[in-house]
Amino acid sequence: MRRIRAVICDCRDALRFPNLQLLLRGPNAEDRILALDALYIDGMLTMLTLGIGFGSSAYFGIALVIALFGFVGSSAMAKFLLRGEVIEP
Repeated sequence: MRRIRAVICDCRDALRFPNLQLLLRGPNAEDRILALDALYIDGMLTMLTLGIGFGSSAYFGIALVIALFGFVGSSAMAKFLLRGEVIEP
């Protein structure tokens, strides 16, 4: 069982690297926002996996907060790129 968890963690880390690279050196702002959104999803799924593994409900609340912040942040950044301002006067 530990070997399977290690393989899953290695695969997750291997898939996280291209998103970090796109976030830091993306060709344009839209690609960087997409990479940040993918990292939010990865963090949320990591918390859900830990919650299932440890049998603790605290991780599920943390995953919900990460998902909420990810959605709000992605929406705000998309609106900023679309109109140039987040809060309209």
